[in-house]
Amino acid sequence: MSELALKIYREGEIFLSVCSPDRVSALWRAEYRQGDIIALEVANTNTYCIIQFEDTMPEALVFLKHQRIVFPVPINEKIEPIPYSPKSFAGNCHIIRARLAMPYEIAVRRNLAFNPYDHAFYGRGAMAGRKDTGFYPHATSNIKATSPGFAPRTAIDGIFENSAHLLWPYQAWSNNQDPSAELTVDFGRPVTVDELRLTLRADFPHDSWWTDADVRFSDGSIEHLMMNKFAVPQVFPIKPRTVTHLTLCHLQKHEDSSLYTALTQIEVWGTEAVASEAKEK
Repeated sequence: MSELALKIYREGEIFLSVCSPDRVSALWRAEYRQGDIIALEVANTNTYCIIQFEDTMPEALVFLKHQRIVFPVPINEKIEPIPYSPKSFAGNCHIIRARLAMPYEIAVRRNLAFNPYDHAFYGRGAMAGRKDTGFYPHATSNIKATSPGFAPRTAIDGIFENSAHLLWPYQAWSNNQDPSAELTVDFGRPVTVDELRLTLRADFPHDSWWTDADVRFSDGSIEHLMMNKFAVPQVFPIKPRTVTHLTLCHLQKHEDSSLYTALTQIEVWGTEAVASEAKEK
């Protein structure tokens, strides 16, 4: 039977370690410090887990390509705030949970891009500059975020508030006025996708919006999207295809006087590729 282990590291030393065959819950009765790391270890590679590394945040189904993943606890290092609730990672009592995902949870059609624990912006030490966190979905961009509130992970964190900008809960991926900017969502394994949903930041008139964009899939196919000045999610049914990642690119801004555009959320709806293929048979 597979075994799970949750650990908290501080200055390279293990301060908490809890193990269990298929689900684990750890209680951390202390305030987090800068540099603290939460680690999840599993018995096998290519494992699906439900994680909750902060009890004020939702659970997320993630795919672990490796037997060990780490989550650097996001502590505010500067005056600039980080894109998490002020209640998250605060105080001296935290419940951290993880469990093996059930087969029905893995097989169900869902938003395959959702992962509030994606964290590349906060990589430190051995993780610094590393784009592959080892667990998926994972968002990256070809441009550098000017603030944690504009990092790629903010587009897959499941928070849809979009009537303002920068401060939580209004974080969003910003293309930083760069016409060549791209946002990539990597699933870490083959998935079958059939629908996209984009929620644009709608802090009008501070914001403009994109009228056109392409989505380039790992199989070489491309979908062209036409968007409007809407605050609600814009839904794009697409031809089902099995891919490992996709890239939002060729973003065309509306010709108005506002300089800024941003993406609050990208949703990628579909199923695991194995489940999709079995259903077709």
